Amino acid sequence: MNKLLMEENDRLQKQVSHLVYENGYMKQQLQTASVTTTDNNSCESVVVSGQHQQQQNPTPRHPQRDANNPAGLLTIAEETLAEFLSKATGTAVDWVQMIGMKPGPDSIGIVAVSRNCSGVAARACGLVSLEPTKVAEILKDRPSWYRDCRCIDVLSIIPTANGGTIELIYMQTYAPTTLAAARDFWTLRYTTSLEDGSLVICERSLTSSTGGPTGPPTTSFVRAEMLPSGFLIRPCDGGGSIIHIVDHVDLDVWSVPEVLRPLYESSKILAQKMTIAALRHIRQIAQETNGEIQYGSGRQPAVLRTFSQRLCRGFNDAVNGFVDDGWSLMGSDGVEDVTIMINSSPGKFFGSQYNTSMVPSFGGGVLCAKASMLLQSVPPALLVRFLREHRSEWADYGIDTYSASCLKPNPYTVPCARPSGFPSSQVILPLAHTVEHEEFLEVVRLEGQAFTPEDVALARDMYLLQLCSGIDENEVGACAQLVFAPIDESFADNAPLLPSGFRVIPLDSKPVMDGPGAARTLDLASTLEVGPGSNRSTGDGETNSYNLRSVLTIAFQFTFENHLRDDVASMARQYVRSVVGSVQRVAMAIAPSRISSGLGPKSLPGSPEALTLVRWICQSYRIHTGGELLRADSQSGDALLKQLWNHSDAIMCCSLKTNASPVFTFANQAGLDMLETTLVALQDIMLDKILDEAGRKSLCSEFSKIMQQGFAHLPAGICVSSMGRPVSYEQVIVWKVVDDDNDDAANHCLALMFVNWSFV
Repeated sequence: MNKLLMEENDRLQKQVSHLVYENGYMKQQLQTASVTTTDNNSCESVVVSGQHQQQQNPTPRHPQRDANNPAGLLTIAEETLAEFLSKATGTAVDWVQMIGMKPGPDSIGIVAVSRNCSGVAARACGLVSLEPTKVAEILKDRPSWYRDCRCIDVLSIIPTANGGTIELIYMQTYAPTTLAAARDFWTLRYTTSLEDGSLVICERSLTSSTGGPTGPPTTSFVRAEMLPSGFLIRPCDGGGSIIHIVDHVDLDVWSVPEVLRPLYESSKILAQKMTIAALRHIRQIAQETNGEIQYGSGRQPAVLRTFSQRLCRGFNDAVNGFVDDGWSLMGSDGVEDVTIMINSSPGKFFGSQYNTSMVPSFGGGVLCAKASMLLQSVPPALLVRFLREHRSEWADYGIDTYSASCLKPNPYTVPCARPSGFPSSQVILPLAHTVEHEEFLEVVRLEGQAFTPEDVALARDMYLLQLCSGIDENEVGACAQLVFAPIDESFADNAPLLPSGFRVIPLDSKPVMDGPGAARTLDLASTLEVGPGSNRSTGDGETNSYNLRSVLTIAFQFTFENHLRDDVASMARQYVRSVVGSVQRVAMAIAPSRISSGLGPKSLPGSPEALTLVRWICQSYRIHTGGELLRADSQSGDALLKQLWNHSDAIMCCSLKTNASPVFTFANQAGLDMLETTLVALQDIMLDKILDEAGRKSLCSEFSKIMQQGFAHLPAGICVSSMGRPVSYEQVIVWKVVDDDNDDAANHCLALMFVNWSFV
């Protein structure tokens, strides 16, 4: 593939040079012809009416680009084509390869971002098993793959003599946060074929400098500029296509608050949102078309994709609150931290997404409470993963129940947002995921419990349709998002959705000085490459000692009846403030810089305490069983730590306290994978909660033996992860951890090794 791409790049660069030369030659010829015609006419005028003064006519700046002149638009289109090709296959932009992309045969392609150019730009090249015409059809349908696209209107279509088309397009996009206005574009799109059979779709904004018709006026949007961009689709021998994608925009960064400007100045964020998203979408469609992807839910992939699009679109609508969707601002309670908007025309609000006959009676309408805030030193992927895995840390079961009641004919009364909430457990049932697992759709079952008689009505299982994306910490510039909406048990394909959720977008990273106070990662593996106390380099080639900054946007939607509007608004405002407080506490707990300064767990991976614990685990196994847990040649602490961390079996430690259930305190990578959790969240998991009844009975029956003899073997069985997924194992080896003096009194710790585990 690399050889093919290099040959293609060389061929296209030569073609671009030839086209640029021809374009310049044609311009020169046109100018010469224009001057000659003018001179001849002037001479004729002098001869015929020598005594008369020559009439002077004002000459427009772009006479060949008259708004009503198709030939003028074709001139703009051809210039756009030449500039796009010079970016797609040439060096018109200073491109640098984007670090952090997944290497190997599963990679989506080669991605580059701009450096020191006007605006922000990204370029990608990839190979897909679809024909060029099908690829062009998919790429032209921008709302299907560009999640920030609100609407796209083709206002005019003009065929060209060479068989191509020119389209005048007006596009609106969503703002990613509540802190800046949305952007819109007025562009010319040119679709044509090259001599070698390649298809080209190129596009640029029409401005006063380019000429062409004036676009629609806007009030709620800031007009952004699309510089020559597009898609070059070349057919491959034997089927498939090579796709070159260029996105180049100027988002008018000076119109946004200074703290948000990195969001509008980042080529990496543009690459993730547009360039890579387009390539991933095409690859997804190709694999679905070829039957390479099968989902166990029994639903067609197109239906599941539609659910994902509807969740994103509904959340974006809530965050932006456009007036033409029916949203209006509601008065505040004097504190401006939470914005309340209401939509009293739910038919209009849901009309673009649902069959209105399926929408239940909502009474008054829909209310949205939203807020944005700046976070320091928290990786977006880590925060969203924690929010997904530990819903009980921030959610209120009573509020969830009220949200779900909008699907019922008789909603519950408006609850009060309680600081502690209702405890509930969740089970996540996977539905679908994208090719690279950067986004997945799932159903969450919330299992309710009643602790008082008045809570009985609320103690019922509920279901959420949830979309999670961007939780891979290695993705550079990726937005992390968790969006969910209540659904009923029927889960119809056209079920109404009222999405709420979180979005965390990285702003920038500022290096800090190495030293005792430097930030350290939560990941144990980060200490294994270079040893404890060192910082692993990141994708940008710098240390991971960063002052990470990101912007968090929260939006929750509720239905209301007219006579309860103020009560629902008060509840929503109080609830969002409660969620913001919970998220801030979580962010402080999981922030690497906080942990390194002593506010996190004491036994950090790579710290002396962790090395000591690993040594005790290994020597205790040797003392009690007579065997070696790890290779005998691994004597140093670093080597032991690395071997234990990479061990294929799940090895964990749990603390034993009087009159309390054993709580996990440490796990290797396999253990974290089995429990589907992180090192920070591990301490919230109790041993008896993951074992089934047979496992608990087996442990209880062997417990006295473990205390007396030091170890025991538990038979094969089933346990569950923190996400509720069943896990099978062949056996569990349990042993008592003792210190260097062969004393367990100071430790009160058990080690467990789940042998040959796997998800059922």
